Amino acid sequence: MSTFMIKRTMSLTAIAAAIALGGSLAGCGKEDVQKLLAEARQYEQKGEHKAAVIQLKNALQKNPEDRDVRYMLGTIYLKTGDGASAEKELRKAVSLGMDATQALPDLAKSLSLQGQFQKVLDETQSADTKANAVIASLRGNAYLSLGKKDQARESLEQALLAKADYPEALIGLARLALSQGDVAGANRLIEQATSKNPQHVESWLFKGDLERAQNRVDPALAAYGQVLAIKPGDAAAHIARAYVQIGSGKPKEAQADIDAAKKTNPNGLLVFYTQALLDFSQKKHAAALDSLQQVLRAAPEHMPSVLLAGAVQFALGSNEQAEQHLKKYLEQHPGNLYARKLLASALMKNGQTPRAIATLAPALKEESKDAHLYMLAGEAHMQARDFTKANEYFEKANALAPNTALVHTALGMSKLGQGENERAIAELEKAANLDARTPQAGILLVMTHLRQKEYDKALSAVLKLEKEQPDNPIVHNLKGGVYVGRKELANARASFEKAVTLQPGYFAAVQNLAQLDMQNKQPEAARKRYLTLLEQDKKNLQAMLALASLSQAQGMNDEVKTWLERAVADHPDAVQPAALLVGHYLRAGDKPKALTLAAKLQSTHPDDPKFLGVLADTQLANGDQRAALESFNKLAVLQPESAQVQYRIASTNLAMKDEVAARSALKKSQNLDPAFFPAQLALAGLEVQKERFEDALVIARQMQKQKGGQAMGHALEGDILMAQKKPAQAIGAYERGAAIEPNGLLFVKMHGALVQAGKGADADARIGQWLKDNPSDTRARLYVANYKLLSKQNKAAIEQLQTVVKLEPQNALALNNLAWALGQEKDPRALQYAEQAYKLAPENPAVLDTLGWMLAEKGDVARGLPMLQKASGLAPASADIRYHYAQALLKSGDKGLARKEIEQLLVNTKGSAKEEEARALLKQL
Repeated sequence: MSTFMIKRTMSLTAIAAAIALGGSLAGCGKEDVQKLLAEARQYEQKGEHKAAVIQLKNALQKNPEDRDVRYMLGTIYLKTGDGASAEKELRKAVSLGMDATQALPDLAKSLSLQGQFQKVLDETQSADTKANAVIASLRGNAYLSLGKKDQARESLEQALLAKADYPEALIGLARLALSQGDVAGANRLIEQATSKNPQHVESWLFKGDLERAQNRVDPALAAYGQVLAIKPGDAAAHIARAYVQIGSGKPKEAQADIDAAKKTNPNGLLVFYTQALLDFSQKKHAAALDSLQQVLRAAPEHMPSVLLAGAVQFALGSNEQAEQHLKKYLEQHPGNLYARKLLASALMKNGQTPRAIATLAPALKEESKDAHLYMLAGEAHMQARDFTKANEYFEKANALAPNTALVHTALGMSKLGQGENERAIAELEKAANLDARTPQAGILLVMTHLRQKEYDKALSAVLKLEKEQPDNPIVHNLKGGVYVGRKELANARASFEKAVTLQPGYFAAVQNLAQLDMQNKQPEAARKRYLTLLEQDKKNLQAMLALASLSQAQGMNDEVKTWLERAVADHPDAVQPAALLVGHYLRAGDKPKALTLAAKLQSTHPDDPKFLGVLADTQLANGDQRAALESFNKLAVLQPESAQVQYRIASTNLAMKDEVAARSALKKSQNLDPAFFPAQLALAGLEVQKERFEDALVIARQMQKQKGGQAMGHALEGDILMAQKKPAQAIGAYERGAAIEPNGLLFVKMHGALVQAGKGADADARIGQWLKDNPSDTRARLYVANYKLLSKQNKAAIEQLQTVVKLEPQNALALNNLAWALGQEKDPRALQYAEQAYKLAPENPAVLDTLGWMLAEKGDVARGLPMLQKASGLAPASADIRYHYAQALLKSGDKGLARKEIEQLLVNTKGSAKEEEARALLKQL
């Protein structure tokens, strides 16, 4: 039974009578106390406790020293479950002359209600239990609650000697039997209690609870029905019966019982809790949360409500709030496996994988029969990229549930992570065969074949899936993806169209069709698809964001703004459109507007860490590092376990030149998550700046031992050696990293080390082979292009940049550099690429410089000069940009301002090659 007691309410007639009586008292003030006491007894006989209490309190106003009134008030408080108030009134009655022996049983009951079991024993110690079954029974139940089972049995048996078949003693013995695992004995004792005391409500309630605990639904319902036959409208029985109906999947019947309980006890906290439980079982999570808030405001320590609140918040996607409730519950009930698994799930959703693993650890110390526990542990280790451990837990889950599709799907994913592709595919095929109606395993199987570029096998798998799920739009969308891989674009389009026909609002398929339109250079067709989706669903967030992205690709900045502003207006609680709109304002140079929006969103969502993060980033973009630091510190309070937040605090402190605070935050970040690599890299960077190379190498070698950090650790070691001007040794470190996890960045670093070691030909050969094997690695291509530009190998740079632009037509940096390289070769296409780059990045100083200088050189000084002026303002330290600006001023005829720029340039470039060019330009004046 819950710790809540059901409080009865009086009838409307009784309320009216009480109001009328209160009015007459106010008028004359001479009512006889005995008359009020008699009326209170009448109300009490009808079960209208509140009306009785009102009359008794009125009587006490006339004579606060009346022991009979005090005593009766104490006994009514007992019936309504208010132990503290009952104790107060009963003690007062005894102090006024009430027989202490007569009051003792009721006083002991009031102490029991408050959980003061030792006090029950202390105050009844001298009572004659041989003749008093009530006292003996109360002492027995107090011993039982304190875990003193032998004394409990002795006292309860003494109660039965004093009064045969005494129901409270039989209930106590039944509880004792249950605590010793004797269910049959408990059943026998409660049968005795109900058969010998057929009108005793508590015996029937206990019997119902006992039957419910044994999953005997019909006998439980019968027992609660018996309570209601004895005492119609009893809220406790209605609530208990509602629990059974919820567990039996009978929501209508459960609601009827809850409604009946509300009539008797409309503000009862247990009523609210049961309503929340019913709503949760029906996935009405918002309604469940409303009811739970009613409970937790009045009783924040009611643990069943705390647990349910955690489950509801998790279902609503509010993982931070779920985490708070579940942590609180587990502090008091560490053995509750459901709460522990739910907390681990919330932590994984929040990206706090190490904490999720630590949360599950106590439950995994001993062998469990819970397959779901092992599945969760496997998923957590998958997130941590510890595929070996993940596979171990999935195998344990498989041993407990060997023919479960979900388990074999998980095993397949862990095998993929271990690089065992053939075994992974075998597990996924088994999962798909076990449950053809649930397409998850089949979809993953198709995707695995796609990842392996096994397009024929992927097609075979997806056709099999289609046969089982002919009307599943996801399957047809996936089939379209397979055809894209096979370069059968007509078939791909047909599959995507089929998916949209089956589900017109299926965004993934609409987006795939739009991408095919873009490949065919039909942006308006793509736009029309998204607009059609919006006609069907006027607040479709994905469609609005897609239209914003499409507009940005076409350089239609006003359209981008329109769509993002509409998305934010229609979805004020969504972080993604808000962050994108803030970013758009920043790119457009409207930093104050970005800050205003970010601040407004954070003020309307003060407890949402995501909006606070957006505000902090915007404050940084506005150059207000102190405000950003304050926001990040607030974020750390909301997310005290976040290594990422501490890392952002450290980065901000570094920008403010506070190395001590930065180092402290980085240490905190590492303590929270020892495998949070950005913090380790930053800390190593601080050590290198201070030339504490050995300390930096310690961090690098620590990373080399961590899961997922081996390659980064070797790369860091190479960087440290390069800082020590040891390129030959650095080459080996980079090679070791590339052997573990080959990637473009490592080959870029290796190229730099080889060049510095005097092995230029080897450097070019290695990175050339990497690009041959990985032709779509645009980052490595951009590096090679820049290297060639610096080496005055313009044609080689152009070749690389043209490949990048072909792969990424909206890459403003690549377009700008291509324009510059073509300009150096006097290629007329240079201006075209410079214009494209400017359309994509009108606030980038390098882009402004390229286009502005080209225009000035062609004689269009009127358009080029403002661009160069703006570029110079955005990047005042750039000697090249300032030099071009001075030349453009000279071309415009403004020799005075040109001289001023050149003189400033000479101050900034003293001792550099640019100084000679500046002096030569000065001579022209």
